[in-house]
Amino acid sequence: MDFKQIEAFVNVVRYKSFSKAADATFFTQPTISTHIRNLEKELGVKLLDRKSRVVEMTPQGSKFYKYAVEMINARAQAFDALNDNDEDLGGILEIQTSSIPSVTFLPDFLAGFRKSHSGIQYYVSVSDTQTVIDNIAERRGEIGFIGEKVASSSIECTKIAVDKAVLIAPVDYDIPSIITLADAISYPFIWRETGSATRRAFEQSALKSGYEKEDFDVAALVDDMDTMIRSVEVGLGVAIISEKVASSLSGRVKVADIKDFNEDRVFYMINLKSTSFSPAAEAFSLYVKSQVKSK
Repeated sequence: MDFKQIEAFVNVVRYKSFSKAADATFFTQPTISTHIRNLEKELGVKLLDRKSRVVEMTPQGSKFYKYAVEMINARAQAFDALNDNDEDLGGILEIQTSSIPSVTFLPDFLAGFRKSHSGIQYYVSVSDTQTVIDNIAERRGEIGFIGEKVASSSIECTKIAVDKAVLIAPVDYDIPSIITLADAISYPFIWRETGSATRRAFEQSALKSGYEKEDFDVAALVDDMDTMIRSVEVGLGVAIISEKVASSLSGRVKVADIKDFNEDRVFYMINLKSTSFSPAAEAFSLYVKSQVKSK
């Protein structure tokens, strides 16, 4: 069993595509396919289902995947232990993140860390909070950033930032700088997907105040932050977003605090406890923690 074969399998699983895995690892797609075909032949099982547009693991592939990740990380740690120069760290660091961290504090972490570790490349996958949690649990990425604490003993959560949610509206809406929840629901809403932590927190607050989902006039449901902001700009409705994101939209939208919804949003860095970090992920995790402590 060759490590190149194992790495090819892990990367196809992570990127859900032979072509994307080839791009990320600087191999050709035929080389990736050959590595996996030889690995399947040696193991005597089919690891990947290639029938659909998105490549998925077979049941045997799912069983093998967690061991494959551990083998790759253990190999990298062994090489790192023999290397006294911490600046020589290399490889690809896959990060899963929800939308708000992806446009607020995460880019600063990535830029700051790369000043000391220029050999590391990042693969950043942006989705909703629940998808990030699921991907980390399934080892599709070593580190995640989300907007709520995970109630799972298998996932470690490190608090890294605090923010609050605000309402944004088209500039021609007659909305004051502070609005009540009762007034807010009179406007059409643009919702994020159901896995969004911001949406969940707002819905829970509305529920405590006696409002149901059916009380809101939902104009659209989108799974992309930029689409949501642009939809507000052109007058489709209002939306709930991070204050840090809203502060960068000066002149494009109106921003209002919601009187009945002033809870702080806490953001976390998460990782799976049961698996060992690659040297790159371990160094990045320590860097993020050091930056949080220094603030």
